Amino acid sequence: MGHDSSHAALIYQHATAEADRAIAQALHEAVRADRKSKKSRGGSGKKSSAKKDKKRPAERDGGRDDRVSWHPA
Repeated sequence: MGHDSSHAALIYQHATAEADRAIAQALHEAVRADRKSKKSRGGSGKKSSAKKDKKRPAERDGGRDDRVSWHPA
């Protein structure tokens, strides 16, 4: 960590943990408020259940990928 003593490292770790908790709490509250506002506007707050095909082109067409043209000499 680069600290001169283990005591200094513990102080730093404690301060970092406190900051992490504060960030997590703020994010939690922001997400909760956003979901609540979407619900009150009539939206479900959830994404549609239709799944998109996230496979790469080579996986969709049976493994053939014409984009790759480099071959070792």
